[in-house]
Amino acid sequence: MSKIRVHALAKEIGITSKELLLKLNELEISVKNHMSTLDSAEEEKVRKLYKKSSSKNESPVKNENSNKKRDNSKKNNPNKEKQSEKNLDNKTSKKEDKDINSQKEKDVEKTPNNKKNKKNKSKHKDNKDDKNNSFKRDLTKKKPKKKVKSRHRVEEEDKGDDSIIVIAPITVKDFANQLGVSVSTVITKLIGLGVMANQNQSIDEDTCILLADELGIEIEIEAPNLDQSVEEEYGLLKEDKERDLKPRPPVVTVMGHVDHGKTSLLDSIKKTHVTQSEAGGITQHIGAYTVNLSGKKITFLDTPGHEAFTSMRLRGAQTTDIAILVVAADDGVMPQTLEAISHARSADVPIIVAITKIDKPEGNPERVKQELMNENLVPEEWGGDTIVVGVSSKSGEGIDDLLEMILLVAEMKELKANPNRRAVGTIIEANLDKAKGPMATILIKNGTLRFGDAVVSGTCSGRIRAMEDDKGKRVKKAGPSMPVVILGLNDVPNAGDTIYAVNDDKTAKTIADKNKEISREKRLSQTTKISLDNLFEKISEEDVKELNIVVKGDVKGSVEALNQSLLKLSTEEVKISVIHSGVGGINESDVTLASASNAIVIGFNVRPNINAIELAKTEDVEIRTYRVIYEIINDIEQAAKGMLDPDIVEEILGRCEIRQTFKLPNNQMVAGVYVLSGKILRNSKVKVLRDDVVIHEGDIASLKRFKDDAKELATGFEGGLVIDGFNDIKEGDLLESYIMKEVERS
Repeated sequence: MSKIRVHALAKEIGITSKELLLKLNELEISVKNHMSTLDSAEEEKVRKLYKKSSSKNESPVKNENSNKKRDNSKKNNPNKEKQSEKNLDNKTSKKEDKDINSQKEKDVEKTPNNKKNKKNKSKHKDNKDDKNNSFKRDLTKKKPKKKVKSRHRVEEEDKGDDSIIVIAPITVKDFANQLGVSVSTVITKLIGLGVMANQNQSIDEDTCILLADELGIEIEIEAPNLDQSVEEEYGLLKEDKERDLKPRPPVVTVMGHVDHGKTSLLDSIKKTHVTQSEAGGITQHIGAYTVNLSGKKITFLDTPGHEAFTSMRLRGAQTTDIAILVVAADDGVMPQTLEAISHARSADVPIIVAITKIDKPEGNPERVKQELMNENLVPEEWGGDTIVVGVSSKSGEGIDDLLEMILLVAEMKELKANPNRRAVGTIIEANLDKAKGPMATILIKNGTLRFGDAVVSGTCSGRIRAMEDDKGKRVKKAGPSMPVVILGLNDVPNAGDTIYAVNDDKTAKTIADKNKEISREKRLSQTTKISLDNLFEKISEEDVKELNIVVKGDVKGSVEALNQSLLKLSTEEVKISVIHSGVGGINESDVTLASASNAIVIGFNVRPNINAIELAKTEDVEIRTYRVIYEIINDIEQAAKGMLDPDIVEEILGRCEIRQTFKLPNNQMVAGVYVLSGKILRNSKVKVLRDDVVIHEGDIASLKRFKDDAKELATGFEGGLVIDGFNDIKEGDLLESYIMKEVERS
């Protein structure tokens, strides 16, 4: 049985919803409000009633028409015609007098000393305002109607429909402007309906209909255009004209399997040593570097090679113009090499193969070329179109040939960009610095980014307070294909997001707020609590079907890559969900979230603070910290399969703060410490934490209480200690004492 709402039926009949509600009460049809529905029998009853009333009204109309005809016959009398002509003349003369008077009044208004005329004018104006008050109110209502109608079909305008079209959800302020009423009036009506909202909050479709009915205004609700993105709405994706484009440096991504010599190759090109600062000798972050070659610039992106960083490599390939595929002569084509090839092909970028370690005796470049042919990468010397260059990072052999090939391919591609427009770039990496705040490494794709520009990236916005190039030098502007580190964003952006320079801070904040609303709608709540030790047991008992994880890391790119790797570990028995991920140390809010959703907390290159450790004990939340990504993946995978072997676990004994540092004659640094919690044992290991990030792990070389050697320092005591083989300690650093303990599996 078809049903119709009261307000829709009122609109079809041509009366207001209130009139129809009164009529329905007279007919003893029970309805609560204009949103109530009527069945087909009740609808037919109402329609018949209004059809009868309309037919009754037709006869008086006919009588009126006959009376008008009689009046017209009377007007045919010549005397009366003359009289009417005189009246018309009088009216026109009066109108002319009014126009003259109004012109005089305007002139008087300009002369400041004529008070009488001002008073007369104000009286006249008041009278005029009283007469035209309703007309002015209609104008305020009709103005937004015209704006709305201009966006719709001409056919709808021809229908003469007076309803205003509203796109819901809509903010209270925009709703008031569109209906031509004050914001305070709308808020008052909302309070009457039991809705507490300010002018910047959104209201839904039902609330819009109720408000419009309260205000006595007919509206039509239209669905928002979901196909249009926020960037399109604010014109951030404008195309450049051909005449504005100028040549730009190529962006080159170095890709390949782990430990095949990618970073060493870059080191030999730019004469730096990045590998020394990376844990385990492998690159776990993404970097961007600019190299000058005979007056021509090349920008290099160094992406990690381990499979956990698939998403980072994919992002690098999509940002780049040329892909350098690094293959070790002594190892050949490996699984991540194949993955890198597929990413480069999906991004439709040319591939240059660099065969590294050709100086090794066990190296076999010819075998590598044969393996590349199996992947449809045929070397030029064998009749194909793939450039293959043999290089040695140690001796520097083949480096110049590789750079020449890069410039040759870039010249063939005719890479261009428009430097004279607002900048558009890609977030290569982002992290949170305790002193400087959110920092982002970006690669400019188009336009020029300048110091002081307002920028927006996803849910983050701000104004650029400082800009540094890849060598740490302060710069005022950055053109196309130039990597820079920027400060000034209000939060840490997501690696891989696009960053836009906009007109002002207000526009940037508006776009960021809209993106926040979109992300808030996508966010899902999670509810379950577990540890890796009892995960398989609970799966067997069917107590859990989902493993929730909170991930914290030192930089955004690593966190993103870790999330992707963990999600891939989902099995039929257990689904792995990352309910939250972020940059920085593990804090109380992370533990609270894990407790509420029965999750475990994983820290990659970060540590929990004291409050988080205490709260985790109270809430029985498991916190696991790692330095190498393989261990995380192995532990989660084995836990899901029920094979986790927690025989050797890390037991935290205590934590102390470095209050002062001293230098010994043998150049060893002594840390003057104060024990904050637990105890520090002489034969324990120690982790050095700076801003909750682990910067070193090692043994305690010596521990003293005043001048005497001590076996341990208890809570509240002061002492001095030396860390074996590590002198880079600073006041304010935290030291965490721990031992590796064997426990039986329960």
